[in-house]
Amino acid sequence: MSASGAGSSTATGGSTATATATTTDSATSSSFWRTNSRSIPGRPTTVANRIGAGRPIGSGSGSSSFQDYQESVSDAWDLGDDEFCIISGVVDTRISKRASQTAALNVIKTHKSGSKAQSGEAFPSIARTGTPADAASRLEQAADHRESQQTGAVVGQDGTEVGIVNLDLQPNRLPQPPVSGGPGSPNDGPAVYDHRIRQRFHAYPGRPQPLKLSSNVASKDVECESKYEKFSNILEAPLLNLIALKELSWSGVPRKMRAVTWRLLSGYLPTSLERRQTVLERKRVDYHKLVQQYFDAERRDESQQDTYRQIHIDVPRMNPHVALFQQQLVQEMFERILFIWAIRHPASGYVQGINDLVTPFFIVFLQEAVGPDKELEQCQLVALSIEQRDIIEADSFWCLSKFLDCIQDNYIFAQLGIQAKVNQLKELIQRIDGTLHRHLQAHGVDYLQFSFRWMNNLLTRELPLYCTIRLWDTYLAESDGFAVFQLYVCAAFLLHWRDQLLQEKDFQGLMLLLQNLPTHNWMDSHIGVLVAEAFRLKFTYADAPKHLEGKS
Repeated sequence: MSASGAGSSTATGGSTATATATTTDSATSSSFWRTNSRSIPGRPTTVANRIGAGRPIGSGSGSSSFQDYQESVSDAWDLGDDEFCIISGVVDTRISKRASQTAALNVIKTHKSGSKAQSGEAFPSIARTGTPADAASRLEQAADHRESQQTGAVVGQDGTEVGIVNLDLQPNRLPQPPVSGGPGSPNDGPAVYDHRIRQRFHAYPGRPQPLKLSSNVASKDVECESKYEKFSNILEAPLLNLIALKELSWSGVPRKMRAVTWRLLSGYLPTSLERRQTVLERKRVDYHKLVQQYFDAERRDESQQDTYRQIHIDVPRMNPHVALFQQQLVQEMFERILFIWAIRHPASGYVQGINDLVTPFFIVFLQEAVGPDKELEQCQLVALSIEQRDIIEADSFWCLSKFLDCIQDNYIFAQLGIQAKVNQLKELIQRIDGTLHRHLQAHGVDYLQFSFRWMNNLLTRELPLYCTIRLWDTYLAESDGFAVFQLYVCAAFLLHWRDQLLQEKDFQGLMLLLQNLPTHNWMDSHIGVLVAEAFRLKFTYADAPKHLEGKS
């Protein structure tokens, strides 16, 4: 039962029972219980809020604080309770579980309708103080609030609501999977369903978000099916119309066409249809000759050995929570790709962050090898043939090389390209939204502290992987290269969180939010809005005269 459900069980016969906890006064500050906990069954509340009691937990004499705590949570409901539930503190008052579920759903719908459709979930109104501990506590409450919005109704085959699914339930209170057609429960069995329900969506700050290619796959493919015939006509033409392919790809590429489209957009494949297979075979052979020539440990000099050691350390830490990237074969492929790229680009060499840029290419070409309808979360590379693995590795290397050509200055000594882009982002936000810029500056937040990673990793650590792949459809389709467009994508990304950022009143709160933005439930539609807004900003500000600064 969610907090919304407990708070909405209103009254039969004119009596109202509330479970909303208030912040305790300074007299209870010595208690080890959290003084600002919300009314959630199973969490301590003040006894004063319950009917017939008038003292806070842990104060006074008589019963122990533990006994008081047990009484304070006696109204926690289990999914296995009887048909009628007794309101704590009210004798002989019962509420039907059906009525309580209906009330909970109404509260959830009302709450969701109040949030902005395209600006993500807003943080709840929370009293703020300026200490780091309070800032962390506020962000934790905000995360709990966002998770509570994952609660929804399970709809049966006949369209009626048969229960409530709460993603924040304890493991021993998980609901049973819907019969069929329920949200988030494709026909993949109770074990997989329970695993998804248990999964907490707290992303690791500074790490790529979990691989969730199975999410929204059906909706994405439905949206892309209308493009399939257009892509086929362009790709099968004897001489490719690259401009038309870029225009069509800018708004997203269907999964079935993505691998060949990315090879063409990156410049890896020629526009002539009859030459493509020949070029592919030759480039793949060339890559494996490079591996044989340079990857052998006996042929490395000291600098190359240092490069390999750094890569060998970084690769296992790249996606620690994704089983696919913990396979030894996958890590060895990444090591070879990154090492060969580093020795072919001595001006920069290997720089941390480049390893994340291999991942989208690797996933796209792996998907091509296993089939567009196969799930990749539990894919075992050992099941693929050596030839298939060699193709995935070689194509990932060449497409990465082409992709990074226009941002080479991002990875040279001192990473001057990224520093320049961070300064450009600062100037751009100052022109677009002076209020947000002054808010960040007033609380000591420097743009370098959060946007360096955005520029260095091209937002791969801020977005789910399938969203990164959709974003790269647009990056690869940018006619003048994505280096300039990336700046406006970062600006649009920052402005997307404007309301939440303005609610934070201290440095700790701002940095916690900026380093762990709640994008875990983003879909392709969010990326579509993001790149559209970035295009608008580029069109407005790219070559705008300086006088626009005073009017923004």
